[in-house]
Amino acid sequence: MVPISPSPLAPGSTRRGPPGRTRRIDGLAVTEYRPPTERPGGPVADLPLVVLVHGSLDRGDSFRRVVRRLGDRRVVTYDRRGYGASAHRDDRPLDLAAHAADLVGLVDALASASPPVAVGHSFGGAVVMTAAARYPGTFGAIAVYEPPLPWFGFRRAGATAPPPDHPDREVESFFRRMVGDDAWGRLSEQGRASRLADGPALVADMTALHGTDAAPFEVAALRAPAVFGCGGPASTDRHRRTTAWLAGQIPGAVAVEIPGAGHGAHLSHPDAFAEMVRRATSERRSPGDPAAPTGGRP
Repeated sequence: MVPISPSPLAPGSTRRGPPGRTRRIDGLAVTEYRPPTERPGGPVADLPLVVLVHGSLDRGDSFRRVVRRLGDRRVVTYDRRGYGASAHRDDRPLDLAAHAADLVGLVDALASASPPVAVGHSFGGAVVMTAAARYPGTFGAIAVYEPPLPWFGFRRAGATAPPPDHPDREVESFFRRMVGDDAWGRLSEQGRASRLADGPALVADMTALHGTDAAPFEVAALRAPAVFGCGGPASTDRHRRTTAWLAGQIPGAVAVEIPGAGHGAHLSHPDAFAEMVRRATSERRSPGDPAAPTGGRP
């Protein structure tokens, strides 16, 4: 496993970051960041495109520290359906297949001269891999940090699908487990209400992970160049084993480690997380590459 050493800020990157422009695409709240040196009316589609996909009980803006370090790229974040400002439509499920379809639809709506790089954190990584496997050729490369993969034997001890009628209880339990008891206690009334509003989406995420033994994708179907990341000893052994296993299953895949990081590396180690994104971008294939996967999306 290759340790990541953060590089200096790229041209166009700043500690404050470029301003984002938020709009709605098919009900999703999408924020797009462009290099500050971009000429008005310039060829936006020619800029390298990176799409960041957040995990459970999270929002697109949790990547803002990473975005600041990718100032030479066109970066898109969004709230997954059911989270934050992305309303859930009653005619759509909140399962992995639906989240993968949302990601692919978003990519289709964003003009890009070459296939983008999709980057997923935690559950967002499962979304990225599901999309990459089910819709080959969509991405030029993928990067995934500590995805939960219970279907392949990497199951958290005692994990079960939560009851659908107690989303508030699941939110508090998940937040305390992932962030800490003290952090839950420090939330303002508004902040706590905001998290509780994401309860149904969180329950759907947990049900997608633990409600069935059927895998949503085949690992062998992942053909895009891939970078799989994990934290150091502060992270769980399960996540580290998952990363090593994934890299061993996919020819040419790279496993990287962010020393000192835990599960929330995009928050605690944004320089190294951004370097992981750059590593994936350097592996990116174009449609004309003879090694690029063939086929198309249904």
